[in-house]
Amino acid sequence: MGKSEQVLIGLGANRGDRIASLASAVRMLARRGVKVKKVSSVYLTEPVGVKGQPWFHNAAVAASTRRSPGSLLCLMHSIERGLGRNRRAGPRTIDLDLLLHGSRVGVERGVVVPHPRLHERAFALVPGADAAPSAVHPVLGAAVKGLLAHLKTTDRVKRLPLSDQRRFRILLGPAGSRA
Repeated sequence: MGKSEQVLIGLGANRGDRIASLASAVRMLARRGVKVKKVSSVYLTEPVGVKGQPWFHNAAVAASTRRSPGSLLCLMHSIERGLGRNRRAGPRTIDLDLLLHGSRVGVERGVVVPHPRLHERAFALVPGADAAPSAVHPVLGAAVKGLLAHLKTTDRVKRLPLSDQRRFRILLGPAGSRA
């Protein structure tokens, strides 16, 4: 493992107890050597590309880790499996995406960093800007908050009500205390 790098991880779920799944994934990341710095609010988002699915709950985690992108992806897949993720298309109990890994650009062990469609996806940019507004996309040279400002629309992304946000924070426990 190398030096500690700042990472931005997107989380989504559209099956089961979505809030509990998101909180569990954050806690599992924190227990496995990913230092959680900030966790976004939770947003309700329309599925992209596949119709007829339930809407997602999405969040993002700003963190630091010594793991390489490939190692972090393996950890994220392990967490997904532990939370019942079926990697086939369709509704998901959890979906973790590595959005940014410091200033790294390229492909390592099946993971592309930065995420190739980050700048096009409101469901990733809205929570990403909440968790790490000044994180810089190393290819585009723009902060996440700036990328969000250039999206044509974010009307299919709604912040969940305060009662759901409170439940999320309670379920996060210490992993979300810095949020």
